[in-house]
Amino acid sequence: MTQIDHLGYLTRDAVRLHADRPALMQDDFVVTHAALDDRADRVGGWLAGRGIGPGTAVALLWRNDVRYVEALFGIMRAGAVAVPLNARQNDETLAYILADASCAGILAGPSELDRAESLAKSVGLAQAFAAGPGELQQAEPLSAAPPHDPDAVCMQPYTSGSTGRPKGVPLTHRGQIWCADIVRKCYLFDETERALLAAPLFHKNAAMTLKSTLLAGGSCVVLPGFEPVSVLRAIDRFKVTYLSGVPAMYRMLLSETDELARRDVSSVRFATAGSAPVTVDLLEDFQRVFGAPIAEGYGLTEGGPDVLLAPRWGINKLGSLGLPLPGCEVQLRAADGTVEVAVGEVGELWVRNPGVTTGYHGLPEVTAERIRDGWLATRDLMRRDSDGYYYFVGRADDLINVAGENVYPKEVEQLLLRHPAVRDVSVVGGTHPVKGTVPVAFIVLSEPGAATVQELTSFFHGVGPHYAYPRVIEFVTELPLAGTGKIDRTELQARARALVDA
Repeated sequence: MTQIDHLGYLTRDAVRLHADRPALMQDDFVVTHAALDDRADRVGGWLAGRGIGPGTAVALLWRNDVRYVEALFGIMRAGAVAVPLNARQNDETLAYILADASCAGILAGPSELDRAESLAKSVGLAQAFAAGPGELQQAEPLSAAPPHDPDAVCMQPYTSGSTGRPKGVPLTHRGQIWCADIVRKCYLFDETERALLAAPLFHKNAAMTLKSTLLAGGSCVVLPGFEPVSVLRAIDRFKVTYLSGVPAMYRMLLSETDELARRDVSSVRFATAGSAPVTVDLLEDFQRVFGAPIAEGYGLTEGGPDVLLAPRWGINKLGSLGLPLPGCEVQLRAADGTVEVAVGEVGELWVRNPGVTTGYHGLPEVTAERIRDGWLATRDLMRRDSDGYYYFVGRADDLINVAGENVYPKEVEQLLLRHPAVRDVSVVGGTHPVKGTVPVAFIVLSEPGAATVQELTSFFHGVGPHYAYPRVIEFVTELPLAGTGKIDRTELQARARALVDA
């Protein structure tokens, strides 16, 4: 354990056996496993030279870049705690996170260095440093890594959930390595795997793809962000084997027919998706174009982060998020959090595994409410079938109560997706003067004019319960995405309120 902690998801075997093989690639910049090992040590050395050691928090403000990975691992090697920041958040939010985590300083990318320096000074950080990649790589490497406690905190990302201020989520070395190791084993990653990282690296999805791939001795291609044409070109150029994203991203790739005709994407062997339903047509189209399957999964920052995975080889069920990871305990509990519900019934998902957060930073009341005896209340509502496969039905916070009847957005979405004219859909709640709250559906049609509101309403009445039908349907050309690539439900909820009011 200590050996892997020090190397930051690069095992000694990977560095020794694959020293000259690529670990990270970005445009023409290639970093081998041996070079990444050295470059992370230099970041650690730079921090150690400034007295940054075990337990000290250091923020990361970086757009997607290979050097973000060096900085992340370097912070861990110094024994410090990495605090990844979302560069798209406003300065007020970032300043709150920096102060809440008691960060000593900020490591920043070239485009964010001026902003980092301004933030460091305005917050009055302990050392107020903001170092860029050039300065970091001129440092002497760590002469000796500090002793690592496997149960010490190595990262503290921040998650705001659906409401409230961002909450710090302390994660330990032991827990994060457990998750990376079990994911690479479940997906049978080895040194031939080449993953594409286009989602934000500060987010759990891309971060765990990075860690599990490197831990297996494989390599990662880093893109500055998700842009369909650039992704297809990268797949062709770098012979990418693994993709991770959300269904909307895959639909955008499939829509680039001209670029697809010019690119060889046959290297892709496997893809995973989360945060939204994967439809039959998407699965079929992706398999036809890429020759690879899409498997769904589920995780959350404070919960492992990965909890459920659909098998890479084996039985996959449409709409299911898969099975619990080995070593991950899950339960579906009733509203009081004490009793498990029966097979087929909806309950809140509770999770216990080595990767679950130790507690929300500085929030003892929230910790007491959400974590009991090592079990985390996820606030996500699911059901399981008799084979042990889990199905997401919605967030507890998103539950729509229509005149006393519980309506789960996910189930309304799945019913609407059964109509051949519906390509994509997101359902949220809108306040209603009589019913309290009602479902509002934002629908992307397979082609303009493929269905009318009346047709879809009549269709729903034929396949779903009357009380759950969408009182308002709005056709959109695409669903809005947040910075992480997920559907921006906050924006849709604001639009739903306005539509119901109108």
